Amino acid sequence: MTTVLTDIETKFTHQYAFVNGVRLHYVIGGQGDPIILLHGWPHTWYQWHKVMPALAEHYTVVAVDLRGFGDSSKPAVGYDSRTEAEDIYQLVRHLGFERVFLAGSDWGSPVNYAYACAHPEDVRRIVSLDATLPGFGWEDLAEYSSETSRLGGGIWHFNFNAVPDLPEALVAGRERIFISYFFNKYSYNPSGISEAEIDEYVRWYSAPGAVRGSLGLYRAIHESVRQNKENAKTKLKMPVLVLGASHGLGDRPIKAMQAVAEDVRGTVIEGCGHFIPEERPEYLIEQMLQFFAEDYKS
Repeated sequence: MTTVLTDIETKFTHQYAFVNGVRLHYVIGGQGDPIILLHGWPHTWYQWHKVMPALAEHYTVVAVDLRGFGDSSKPAVGYDSRTEAEDIYQLVRHLGFERVFLAGSDWGSPVNYAYACAHPEDVRRIVSLDATLPGFGWEDLAEYSSETSRLGGGIWHFNFNAVPDLPEALVAGRERIFISYFFNKYSYNPSGISEAEIDEYVRWYSAPGAVRGSLGLYRAIHESVRQNKENAKTKLKMPVLVLGASHGLGDRPIKAMQAVAEDVRGTVIEGCGHFIPEERPEYLIEQMLQFFAEDYKS
């Protein structure tokens, strides 16, 4: 853990860019073709800190705080997938990149999907980690009657997080309790995510507007569903690697992506919970490097 954080501190820099009407915070390092890393909820760019140094030995790595998260702006609107994707696209162009590799965990995956639909010629390959898509399996997980017994017979927080104002009021001053609950429940081995790592998320989520901003994704879900249904009329053609987790969403992420993309490779990681970059970083690094390297052989 200490070595990884030292590598982050010495090999990466924290930067900001004003794009699409918001200020985005990102962490960048390495050299070579760009990989854009997008986190899930309740994360920030920091979700990727265990894999970033190894990837940066071969690529330019850019880990971004989505709007509403971390040290990025937290506006009242703009949390549908297309707007979030436009933020990232404008950041990519701001950095002088054109064609990129995309990787997303949880909510980062729907944003990457929207990016690829809007700019298919600019996306080389996509990695999607334990995520379904709004309109293609995401909302089914929130149904109490759905076959998600291990997840509690329906993922309750999808609906809770979408309620205006109430979560903010209940979570204020209790950020550690709120965030720790999800790491404990949805990881295979909760000790794989340390108290020091949770401290980082608590620090960000205790900032003014942080909880409200992060919940914007849930509150824009109906718009994102509509967008994805429209986008899915034309399937993605670039290769997509989907990794599910045995103690996460299982094979649901693979099925969701198969509905919207032509070239989907996938597997379910055994002995892993929802937080793949934190729980199985070595395996993820191996899979990402192998998958991206194939692009240079075609």
